[in-house]
Amino acid sequence: MAQQMVRLWSCLSLPKASLFYGWGWGWGLAKAEKVAARKEEEENFDPANPPPFRLGEIRAAIPTHCWVKDPWRSMSYVARDGVAVVGLVAMAMLLDSWVVWPFYWLAQGTMFWAIFVLGHDCGHGSFSDSARLNSIVGHFLHTGILVPYHGWRISHRKHHQNHGHVDRDESWHPLSEKTYRDLGSLSRKLRFSKPFPLFAFPLYLWSRSPGKQGSHFHPGSDLFHPNERSDVITSTICWLAMVAMLLSLSWVIGPVPMLKLYGAPYIVFIMWLAFVTYLHHHGHAKKIPWYRGKEWSYLRGALTTLDRDYGWINNIHHDIGTHVIHHLFPQIPHYNLVEATEAARPVLGKYYREPQKSGPFPFHLFGILARSLRIDHFVSDVGDVICYQTDPQLHGGWQDKSE
Repeated sequence: MAQQMVRLWSCLSLPKASLFYGWGWGWGLAKAEKVAARKEEEENFDPANPPPFRLGEIRAAIPTHCWVKDPWRSMSYVARDGVAVVGLVAMAMLLDSWVVWPFYWLAQGTMFWAIFVLGHDCGHGSFSDSARLNSIVGHFLHTGILVPYHGWRISHRKHHQNHGHVDRDESWHPLSEKTYRDLGSLSRKLRFSKPFPLFAFPLYLWSRSPGKQGSHFHPGSDLFHPNERSDVITSTICWLAMVAMLLSLSWVIGPVPMLKLYGAPYIVFIMWLAFVTYLHHHGHAKKIPWYRGKEWSYLRGALTTLDRDYGWINNIHHDIGTHVIHHLFPQIPHYNLVEATEAARPVLGKYYREPQKSGPFPFHLFGILARSLRIDHFVSDVGDVICYQTDPQLHGGWQDKSE
């Protein structure tokens, strides 16, 4: 009887086991097929294709409260950064040691950059709904770090309105091959050899980018409309007043103390500015398109921007690395950008490029910057959808092996 029960159980068990293993094998095969299909889809994805969604769909995915501008909260960040700047000055003057000064320069230069970001919010109107408050705070913040508030605000607005357009974009736009070839060999070398591009911001304020004319300080520049003349003059006067004050302080306390307290941090600040803004628009592992003519649109241009992770610096410089949503909707306050990005990602799909995670400090970005400067040199003079090309002669015939 026992043997019969064993035989019966064996007969009943075999189909169940076969069914179980067959189901497991089928599930594994289905999973593998999905992974393979996803990989094939990613490989075939072309970021230059028009996206299958509209700007309104992204806007609708973002919670309503993300658009609310809280002037008190914005001012709290100004107060926070102001306290940090004053505290760093007091600490440096109290200790007055060459062991401390380099740390002070790095920390204070980073705080100057954070202050710039808050003034940048004022320029976009994301600081508050009050144009007057935005202008007053923006002048106070930007003048203190030698940026002409209105001159920069207007040119930066032009950048946002035309980003991704080869001919109309304002900052860090590609050079056409003709413009590139017209540059002297030394100019080409300096423009694409680190660390020289990191010092470009003051030159950009004075004379803009190669191939463009005008100045952020001159009200007659073609950057500005006639009705913006008084705004530009106001910011230039504020800038001159700041220069005069710095020269006066140099006379009172001496040029060397002023260089240590203000000059060196200012250099760190302009390096931060160039480093961050360049990497918002360059350095992705795969080619990113630029547009001309009818191929360009506000949405397609903004989708070529990149988010970056700066580790501990994210909070210090007000999440400016969360840049894609900022380009799409610059009215969103900086303190809501992370939440807005998370809400929009399902809509953006593959058009959103996940940033590489950073350690406490974003050392990984130095390698990305170096690689981009070696391969992103110019774009073709013709074509409406184009990508960066490399001048193999610029860096001794260096070529990127990953291309």
